Amino acid sequence: MPGLSEGQAAALAERHGLAQVGVRPPVGVYLRDLWRHRHFLLTLSNAGFTARHQNNYLGVFWSVLNPLLFGAAYWLIFGKLLGTTGRTENYVGFLLAGLFTFIFFSAAFNHGSKSMISSTGLVRSLRFPRALLPASVVLTELIASLPAFGILLVVAVATGEVPSLKWLLFPVAVVLAAAITLGIALICARLVHAVRDVSNLIGLATRVLRYVSGVFFPIADYAGKGLISDLMMYQPVALMMTLVRQTLLEEFPLDPVTWLASLAWAVGLCVVGFVTFWRAEASYGRA
Repeated sequence: MPGLSEGQAAALAERHGLAQVGVRPPVGVYLRDLWRHRHFLLTLSNAGFTARHQNNYLGVFWSVLNPLLFGAAYWLIFGKLLGTTGRTENYVGFLLAGLFTFIFFSAAFNHGSKSMISSTGLVRSLRFPRALLPASVVLTELIASLPAFGILLVVAVATGEVPSLKWLLFPVAVVLAAAITLGIALICARLVHAVRDVSNLIGLATRVLRYVSGVFFPIADYAGKGLISDLMMYQPVALMMTLVRQTLLEEFPLDPVTWLASLAWAVGLCVVGFVTFWRAEASYGRA
């Protein structure tokens, strides 16, 4: 500023609550900033969900119709044409628990990974913690998946499952799945922003995960026993579906190892994702 030294300008900015843009704040400050902007997070998520269906005649009804259509299509392909129904007692419940969970993950993974390059205008025009962008995508997809998870509960009862105390863990399973997804989205959003070519691999990664995570069939039936089977069953995406199945399907009892492994993945991925994303906070919106 004309007539002011650098120190005087800094003091003036501090007095009026102004902060330098394009810098990475300390972790503690960043976390407090995230909390202060929690209402902005909800606004972004609600706006994303509303905009998704505003040009459709059926509107938000597609949030109910899409899961039903996907479920019917995959049941016909894998249950009838490929004959995998006999591998579990309640194949419809098994399939939909895996499918609806994976649909949530894949949508949040794909859009969250590209959130920084698809929101450049917002990043350049407003000052807010950039981690809110991938977080808002995950929250948007979670909101969009609530009708599907509601349908899953109805289907579970309709296919012979009896509600029990372990059903109370169903929301916990969904929250753990969302936390795992958030950690992955933060890591991949950072990678895609740094190397745009990585965005071309997201779709391939989603397709691979669809077939190695036991969405349509029990992993152990095809991978057998041993290291490969264990790696497939205890990778985070497979664990999401296992958690949901264990809470709703009688033939899948609660397994403490599975829940502890899922909790470890959720905490580990969120911490690694947060730190990875935060370290590049100053670079977002520059390219």
